[in-house]
Parts: sequence; C-alpha cells; structure tokens
Amino acid sequence: MIRAEYALQNNRWLYILSGLYLLVVIGCIYIEMYWGLLLPMVLVVVWSAIFKPTWLWYFIVLTTPLSINLEEMEIGGIGMYLPTEPLLAGLLVLFIFKLLSGKSIDSKIMRHPISLLLYGYLGWMAFTCISSELPLVSVKYLATRMWFIASFYFLAVQIFSDKKNLRNYLLAYLFPLTLVIIYTVVRHSQYGFDKDSSHWVMEPLFKDHTSYGAVLAMFFPIAIGLLILVRKQFSLRLALWVVFVILVIGLVLSYTRAAWISIAGAAVLLAAMLLRVPFRYITITVLVAGTILFLSWDTLQVSLSRNKQESSDKLEEHVSSISNVSSDASNLERLNRWHCAIEMFKERPLTGWGPGTYQFVYAPFQRSKDRTIISTNQGDGGNAHSEYLGPLCEQGVAGMLLFVALLLSISSLAFRLFFESTNRDLKIIIVSVYLGLTTYFIHGVLNNFLDTDKASVPFWGFIAILVSIDIYHSQSKAQSPTTQETN
Repeated sequence: MIRAEYALQNNRWLYILSGLYLLVVIGCIYIEMYWGLLLPMVLVVVWSAIFKPTWLWYFIVLTTPLSINLEEMEIGGIGMYLPTEPLLAGLLVLFIFKLLSGKSIDSKIMRHPISLLLYGYLGWMAFTCISSELPLVSVKYLATRMWFIASFYFLAVQIFSDKKNLRNYLLAYLFPLTLVIIYTVVRHSQYGFDKDSSHWVMEPLFKDHTSYGAVLAMFFPIAIGLLILVRKQFSLRLALWVVFVILVIGLVLSYTRAAWISIAGAAVLLAAMLLRVPFRYITITVLVAGTILFLSWDTLQVSLSRNKQESSDKLEEHVSSISNVSSDASNLERLNRWHCAIEMFKERPLTGWGPGTYQFVYAPFQRSKDRTIISTNQGDGGNAHSEYLGPLCEQGVAGMLLFVALLLSISSLAFRLFFESTNRDLKIIIVSVYLGLTTYFIHGVLNNFLDTDKASVPFWGFIAILVSIDIYHSQSKAQSPTTQETN
C-alpha cells in the first residue's frame, strides 16, 4: 500500500513537470523564442555540473574538436566557441563556488609547484587588466584563460587521480579530431588538394590551417604512444592504426610548416630523453643557441634573404620556403607582427598594453617597409603570432617570464618523471604528452592559439596529466593505468 502511494506521488510529479514543460514549449513557440526549446538540455547540463561534473568534463573534451566559433559563422560577431565555452564558464563558476564553500580540491594539487606558478601567471594577468588599453577585452581574455585552467588543469588533475582516465581523456579528444581530419581532407579533395584551399577547408571547425596543424602536431606523439600502450587490444589497436594514418595525411595536407618543424623538434627531444640527457644541459644548449641567434640576427637575415622559394603546392618547395624572408608573404607578415610586438613592449615594458589587446592596438606600430600584401589595420588579422612575444607586449616582461618559467618547470617535471618512473605504461604516457606539449612550445615561437578551446583543452590537459602522475602515480609500483585493458 505504501509503495502504491509512493508510486502515485512520483507519477503525480512527473505529470506536473511534463505539463509545465509542454506549457513552456508552447509559450516559446508562440512568442518565437525558439532557444527556449533547449531547456531540457540546459537542465541536463546543470544536473551534470552539480552531481556528475566528470561526465560534463568528458562531454566538453569530446565536443572540443567539433566546436564552432560563432564569429567564424558571422553570428552576431560573438567570439565564442559552442558548445564548449559556455560549459567551461559554468564549470569555472562551480569551481569557484566549491572553493568559497570550503569544498576545495586536493591540497596536494593546490600546493604543487606548477600550481603555484599558475597563481602568479593568472595573478599578473589580472593585474595588467587594470592598466589595459582596453579593459573589457582584457577581462574577457582573463576569464577565458581562467576557465580553461580551472577545468583542464585543476579539475583535470583530480580526475586523472583515477589512472584509467589518463588514457580515456586522450582517446576522447583523438577520435573526434579524426572526424575533423576526414571532413577537412574530403573537402580539400574537391579543390585538388592545392595549397591555397588548405588555408580554409577546415572551417568552421578550425579557424585556419595553422591552428589545425598545431593541434594535429600535438596529437602526433599521442597517437604513437597509444599504439604502443594498447599493444594487446587488437580492435582498439587496429582503430588507432587507422587514426594514425588519417592523422599523418591530415598533417601533410595541412601545409602547416610550423607543425612540421615542431614534430622534428620533438623527435630531437625524444632522442635526448632516451639518451637520458639531463634537462639542465638541454636548457643551457637552447639558451646558448638563442643568444648566438640574437647576436647574429642581421647576418642570418642577409643569408636567409637569398632564399627566393615561395610556398608551393609541391611539398619539397613548400618546405624550402620555410626560411624565405625575402618574398614569402606569410613569413614577412610574421616578422612584421614580431617587430610590432617588440616596439609595443618598448613603449610599455612593465605592464604592457593589456591581455588580449594586441590585435586591436598593433596597427600604428607597423613600419611601411615591413607591411605585406596581407597586412591589415582593422584588428581582424590575428595576433602577435608568438606565445612569447604576445605576453611580452600585452603583459610586460613579467608576463613573458612567468610563461617561460611555466614551460621550463613543466619540462623539468616531465624529464624527472620519465627518468624516475619504473612503470612502462606510465613512461609511455609521460613521454607522449610531454612531446605533444613540446610541439606546441616550438609552434608557439611562430603562432599562438591558447585563446582557443582547440589548443587549450589539450595544452592544459597534458600539463594536468604530468602533475597528476607526479602527485598520485609516480611512486606507484602497481600495475599500469591500462593494465586491465592491455593485458
């Protein structure tokens, strides 16, 4: 009898809620407010954020490669990626609420050296928003950086405390990314795989071929690592071989020279890790090479100016054009942007012009002799094309130094974990995600994409994997994160 009354009461609430929902649907249709039809989806998202945040987190990972920028679709001029960025903003609010309510995440995460550097990195960024040339732009830029770091560093480190999530996260991004590559290659084939169309055939899923190539390069070592990791799972291994072949095709047809360079650089670093070269020796080598390059730049530029090879549909000619700074418009425009960033830094060396403001304020700093056929004064031609010069001119010398310190700390951590780990599968994960990060560190010399979800989700996620292994798994002598699946 009690059960019958309980069931009747539950059914009564089901009827009431269903009736209310029908009224809302009818009302939305009547007043032509069609976005109200998304109410069930919104309720599911809210429920997931409160009770199952890991589910929502994985949904964001899965949809990131497929997300669409409203600005690229010319919808209201809103620079927002759907569905990822609204969900990330919601997770940031939830993260802050948990901190304020005393339900903090693991103190080991909060006190980790990488976390401490991130506090300084975000704190300085917030400080430079005060003196920004365009405060609203800078505050928005800070907010996007915060929700990427909150979701895919702090929350992710805790999610990765469960070893199975290390591999699941990589697969959750890689397989949807493969769909993007297939879409791009099929569309590219309609134009004969020529270089010019390679710049935009990935739209609207990716902004251009450079960001597309950068993400493919990040997942090149990941795909290889996963192939080695799942050696005893035939069906998954076969699927990953197909994914790897598609990834290689996508990389080649992206015509992204910076992506190719970054993979070559990662291969050199892999050799150093396998030879157990201490990271401090690599740091010293890079610093000496950078100093020599800086001191001999004028001589080097004269030498490079002799290369007249333009970018081309032929791959060997396209590779040769990498060092052409005499006539290649893309290379010359990059030099123009770098010069503007340096001049901007000279004018405001301490706090910069404000986070995210470069593209809106750099135009007056262009010299007529540096301008190219693709130069613009409209603030719609992208940013500083460098993850290092961008912070330098937008946040001053401290902004760049904090970012470089973060990269050096991540590299030092990865080398230490790789050398200390006795677990074969963990070593594979460590080296794979670090080499993926390395491709972006190198790519960051020539481009910057951390203001997009496509690059930020793997970038901060890979860092979170390394930190999680350091906190939760580095001393483990037990079975690997994929033992149950691979043996």
